[in-house]
This record gives sequence, structure tokens and C-alpha cells, in this order.
Amino acid sequence: MTGRGARGSRAGTYTALVLAVVGALLVGLGVWAAARPDGTADGLPRDAASGDVPRGPCAPTASLEPPCGAWWGAYVPYAANGSLKDAVLSFEERIGRRLDLVYNYHDMSDTPLDGQLLTPDEQELGRDRLLMLAWESTVWTEPHHANWTERQLGWKNIASGAYDEEIIDPQARRIKAYGKRVFLSFDQETDFRIKEGAGTPAEFVAAWRHLHDRFEELGVDNVVWVWTVSGYLGHAEQMKRLYPGDDYVDWIGMDQYNYYLCHTSANWLDFERSQRPSADWLRAHVSAGKPLMLAEFATAPDPSRPQRQRDWYARIPEVAPTLPRVRALVHWNRPVPGEGCDLTVNEGPALEGYRLAGQDPYFKQPVPPR
Repeated sequence: MTGRGARGSRAGTYTALVLAVVGALLVGLGVWAAARPDGTADGLPRDAASGDVPRGPCAPTASLEPPCGAWWGAYVPYAANGSLKDAVLSFEERIGRRLDLVYNYHDMSDTPLDGQLLTPDEQELGRDRLLMLAWESTVWTEPHHANWTERQLGWKNIASGAYDEEIIDPQARRIKAYGKRVFLSFDQETDFRIKEGAGTPAEFVAAWRHLHDRFEELGVDNVVWVWTVSGYLGHAEQMKRLYPGDDYVDWIGMDQYNYYLCHTSANWLDFERSQRPSADWLRAHVSAGKPLMLAEFATAPDPSRPQRQRDWYARIPEVAPTLPRVRALVHWNRPVPGEGCDLTVNEGPALEGYRLAGQDPYFKQPVPPR
């Protein structure tokens, strides 16, 4: 979630495909559910796992790493009508392509609006795209974290199992029932959460490992775990202490931007200068063996030179293949508070450059249906 530190933030009952036999026992839940005429049941998501898995040298690995290129993704805030699906489809129409990866954020409130993983819109979008779910150990005060106020649950409480029965287990079972592999990031930009009262680095590691182990105990084998930090090198020592270990992580993610005047910086950082230092540091000091995800990236505009934004995005296909194992790029398509802080690519030179970058073959890899 961009918005840690000086940055702004992003961002019923659901249904699942189950046995069409009325009164079928839901495996792993231990409860009976009444099936609807369309074959769905209350409380669980639809199963999006279908179709043939891509094969060949460019087929993604079990941990969803595309060996011949990188996923092209975005975080797109909900549309005015409350629909994530409408927002994503509208964004895709503007950029001239389907996203490989849709990134969305959730809290641990267990509310239908924000606290249940795999909303109906996510499930539908997930039929043709990968999903990246950011799951925060907080309860948001407003829908979609509109004013960025929240209540911390605390890493030590997550690690203790205090929320297993109420929060963790139901969401783990929803993901398991979904069937398709999903990226999951627990408390993204975790280095900025320490000062917000979430806990210590040791408590975060314990919470992450508990969550990972709990999913494993429940037989949830379709989660790809993404450990996401800001990448801010002023937090170098914190980031090292926050790493749960290679056995508990599948991907490393980072959120780096060219904020320019948005953060009163006199330095314009092109795409490479905004990303490479942190990517190289994470590779050298945290883990050399994991693929990297630019889990949030964007540039602010330069009011005096509008074409700078276009060129920033247009050069991504030239730079991305030279960043060691950067296999996913996820644009943050939302303004953050402050003058000059419109990070979107909805129009103008930014859209032109982003559209151009997204047409490059490097970002057109076979997306697995399950």
C-alpha cells in the first residue's frame, strides 16, 4: 500500500463453486452448505481453476515466475459505482491490453466489503488474470481505507494464533476453495508499519511464519507468498531483520517511485534510477534466489516538461530485462495526497508512454488459468 511514511494509500456474502448436490459436505470446512440452483454455496468463492496450464520453455513456474519476461500488472482503485471489475476493464480499455495481474488490498475486518479475500469481482477478473492480494493486519475505519485511519491488530497477536479461528482460517479456506494460484502479500511495506505500532521486526517474522504455517496446516497449496517492503534504503537494517527466510517466501516485492516535486525533490529519477538501487540491494542483502516484483511503481509528472512522464514509462521495456529477475511490474494507478502527486496513467503523456511500454513482447507472457 503506497502511503506508508509520507505517501497516501489505496486502496454480503460471497459465493463458491461447490458440489451441485444439495447438502454436500464441504471438505476442509466440516460444515454442510445448501447449494443454490447455479451450483454455488454461501460463504465460499467460485473455483476459477480451469483450462490447460501453459507448457514449454516460457511457461511460468510453480511459483508463477515467467522465465521469458515479466507480468504486467496494476493496482486500480474501485470505480465510483463500487465495482473493481468495472474499474479494471475501463483501465484496460485505456491502456490497450489486458492486465496479467490485478493487485487489490484487504484488511482483517472480515467484512464483506474489504475484509474477505476473493470478492466476486476478484474471482471474475481472476478467470483471465493473476490476482495479487495484499492483506493487512489492521481494521480500516472507512471503506477501502478512504481516509487511511485504521486499528492495528498487532503482529504478536497474529503470531500467537489469537485470530486464527475468527480471521485467518476462514480466509485461508476461501483461497483454498478458489483453487487457482494467487499472490499473497502480508502487511506490504512492512518496514513502514513498525512506527505505526504493528510491532517489532522479530514479531513480524513470527507473524509471517505463523500465517504461512497455518495455511500449510489447512492444506492451502495455491498461495505464492510475496514479502513486500518499501525498498527505501534508509530502512536497510530494518528490512534485513524483517525477512522471514527463504523457506517462507516465494517472491520479494518492493515499492519504489519517482516522486519528484510530489516530495519536494529536486532530482528527477528515470525508471532505472528509481528502481535499480533498491532491486540490487535486496538481491545482495536479503535474498539472491527469489524473483523480484515491482509491487508498486509510478512517476509523478514534471509540470514544466510533460513529455518526461511519457519517456519514463516508454523506456521500461529497455530497462526491465536488465534488472536481475524482476518478473512482475505492478503500476500504482492512484493519486496520493499533495500537489504534483498524480501518479495515474489515465491520460496525456503518461498514458501514451504506459500504453507503449505495455505492448512490448517482454510483457506478453502466457498467463496460467490455474
